[in-house]
Amino acid sequence: MNSAIQIEHLDFCYGAKQALFDVSMEIPALQVTALIGPSGCGKSTLLRCFNRINDRIAGARVTGGSIRIHDIDIMRPDIDLLELRRHVGMVFQKYNPFAKSIYENVAYSSRIAGIKDKARLDEIVESSLRDAALWDEVKDRVHDSAFGLSGGQQQRLCIARAIANRPEILLMDEPCAALDPLATLKIEELIQQLKKQFTIVIVTHNMAQASRCSDKTAFMYLGKLIEFDDTKKIFTNPREKQTEQYITGSFG
Repeated sequence: MNSAIQIEHLDFCYGAKQALFDVSMEIPALQVTALIGPSGCGKSTLLRCFNRINDRIAGARVTGGSIRIHDIDIMRPDIDLLELRRHVGMVFQKYNPFAKSIYENVAYSSRIAGIKDKARLDEIVESSLRDAALWDEVKDRVHDSAFGLSGGQQQRLCIARAIANRPEILLMDEPCAALDPLATLKIEELIQQLKKQFTIVIVTHNMAQASRCSDKTAFMYLGKLIEFDDTKKIFTNPREKQTEQYITGSFG
């Protein structure tokens, strides 16, 4: 297995409160890995360690262990966080387009990176919107406000924005939580297409979504990784009793 992310004995705290305990796992490249578990189990905290967005929270810190992305220790104090986040894109639970046009939402990161050539920006915008399965719906109004899109379209726009820099890894924190079933289905279909190009890690509360979308599933509880295996095995023949109880709805 070609690993994109290696986590070894990771401990993480918010101030005096420990949120992750001795988490170790290897996330495979070009597959979808789902993080599941009840609210407060640490799955979003773990996800946000992969691009160090937790660093923005006062008192939040890794207190032990390591995270390596393609063999680079991302916890090193000298790591360039902007560069890290170019390689590790993120899509949030609530779609959050910028107050700009559809075009400028997607072009934003490329402009920040210093790309000024209009033909190149046009190419990036179109290819990103195509990859996000949005181009055909918006190609005639790319200079209109992003706020004119439906909720599901706005989330796909946020995905296009996240992949415009061609990151190696795409993090998705409950990307369908605010969407209706039809928009959710479109995002799930999109995830299957995107994994051909990107390693995807998704946090979801939706058991059916995890079973449909992911190749690997990690079940977390109270900050600990209880079980990590092929999704089919997790949902049909879990090793741990606790996993089985959660999957079958006994708690959570």
